[in-house]
Amino acid sequence: MLKKVIAIAFFMAIIVGACAPAGPDTIKIGVNAPITGDIPKVGEGTKFAAEMWLEAVGGELEIGGKTYAIELVIEDNEAKGESAAAVNQKLTTQDEVLVIVGPQSSKQAVPAGGVANDNKTPMVSPWSTNPATTLDRPWVFRTPFLDPFQGPVIANFATEEFGFTKAAVLYDVASDYPKGLADNFLSGWEDIHGAGSVVAFESFTTGDTDFSAQITKIMNSGAEFIFSPQYYNEVALIVQQAHELGFNAPVVGSDSWGSAELVNLCGEDCYGLFFSTHYAADGATGATKDFIDAYNAKHGYIPDDVGALTWDTFLIIQKAMEDCGEITGDLAADRACVRDALAQIKNFAGITGDMTFTEQGDPIKCAVIVQISDEGTFKFYDQACP
Repeated sequence: MLKKVIAIAFFMAIIVGACAPAGPDTIKIGVNAPITGDIPKVGEGTKFAAEMWLEAVGGELEIGGKTYAIELVIEDNEAKGESAAAVNQKLTTQDEVLVIVGPQSSKQAVPAGGVANDNKTPMVSPWSTNPATTLDRPWVFRTPFLDPFQGPVIANFATEEFGFTKAAVLYDVASDYPKGLADNFLSGWEDIHGAGSVVAFESFTTGDTDFSAQITKIMNSGAEFIFSPQYYNEVALIVQQAHELGFNAPVVGSDSWGSAELVNLCGEDCYGLFFSTHYAADGATGATKDFIDAYNAKHGYIPDDVGALTWDTFLIIQKAMEDCGEITGDLAADRACVRDALAQIKNFAGITGDMTFTEQGDPIKCAVIVQISDEGTFKFYDQACP
């Protein structure tokens, strides 16, 4: 009889244990990054910052009194929009990650954001500035400022710094980020100087490497400078070809210039030029300097804005997970909890600036203007806030 009672009790314990909600022992975080493709330095900075965060938390987090192992699921989007969307489909449905960091550039973040939103999985892009990334997507957030803010910032800077009245734009018409920012700059410039003050609005297509025809048109237009919101690999070609053709006026850029690889590719041709971005390593203090020093010691170079923004993004999702108070093991419910916690974050002190998310999932934050020094370093020059 006693053996029968013990057997029944043991059987009931198994049933109760199986039915009781118990959180998983491991939390998976997806990372959607361009490890290969035409901007591999962006993927490298993403991966390095993600791994540094994981190391900083000791590979685990305590949430609601329970300790969880953290696993990073890092996937390569090849710097392609369709690949980034496919990566998010895999991360959400096969890998069952709780939250996704990335993609970085808008060309990948816009389509990937649609997949994350459809699968009700929170996604935070550290670098995408195109409004379409988060627009009408309650599950998608970002940590950088937006292009409708950045465009006028650059227009105001070029006006006040140089006194210019005639602008030219050279951009990739086939890529979401440069196309959107080119339009935002155009609007911002014409708000100041009037219609027709952008005297050349020249485009090319992703993969082009010869810009001589566009630069020649710009030179004939009477433009006093060029605004080119391109990635670091294209900037070097544009600036060098402009100089070869005899255009020695300034070329002004945007946050996509901020890679450590820019100066390696462009050299002295880029010395003295300005671009808008999210943070400046020069003169950094406090937590920002601590991150820069740790990154430099580990990887041998100063982190660019991608690395810094990715670090901030991991700190933000860490806070959101901790604010949930519990990871139940019900993936849909846990994803919803993290999404709601992200939306509630106010006055977050990141190393790239303080952030409060709007209802659209976008932060309200400042931009900085950086100048490339004669030593090839990025020097803080000015700041513009909303």
